[in-house]
Amino acid sequence: MLPERGRDGRVTRLAHIMGTRTAWTPVGDGEFFCPGCGGDRNYLRLTGQRRFTVLGVPLVPRGGTGPVVECAACRRHFGTDVLDHPTTVRFSAMLRDAVHTVALAVLSAGACSRTSLETAAGAVRAAGFTDCTEEQLSALVDALASDTGRNYGPSYGPGLAIELHEALDPLAAHLAPAGRESILLQGARIALADGPYTPAEREALTTVGAALTICADDVTRLLAAAGTPS
Repeated sequence: MLPERGRDGRVTRLAHIMGTRTAWTPVGDGEFFCPGCGGDRNYLRLTGQRRFTVLGVPLVPRGGTGPVVECAACRRHFGTDVLDHPTTVRFSAMLRDAVHTVALAVLSAGACSRTSLETAAGAVRAAGFTDCTEEQLSALVDALASDTGRNYGPSYGPGLAIELHEALDPLAAHLAPAGRESILLQGARIALADGPYTPAEREALTTVGAALTICADDVTRLLAAAGTPS
């Protein structure tokens, strides 16, 4: 046992004498969602230069390392892919815009009845547009119908799909399956508020499901379940 402890001691002393140190240089900053803290924090983007050290003195360059992202609060380092995750504020805005776009798409596909408008306005307010009214949504649907640059209405072309994909694609990657299904079901409830799905409403909701990366079979199942009285 004594020889083992002796060897461990020599290794420990050697580690104190020789080692590697990284000198970090800031190359950018911003705000990100810190997975260590679990919230929005400021960050520094760092690149590093590794050097071999003797007695703590850097001597021989060992090459570059990084870049990394350092949280200004917890000081932990993360890979730069952590910046792909939206901040809490950004995520809330993306979710709010997605619900608003889905509501307009479904309303534009149907008769835009009073009950549908009420259901849609409630969903949009719950998503974050707290001052949204039925009158505002109705005016937007009318504006979309008169905008010749968009292809809303009973016959769908690429216009609707483009609008929905622009709003939903960036969000879908950051939502769990239950979250993606929830957005689709909100659209389904708007469509069903004044009766069964029309062909145009079903087509709009199918487009919503595709933009949320929900497979076609699951879209069919969810729409059927939403339309079945509990």
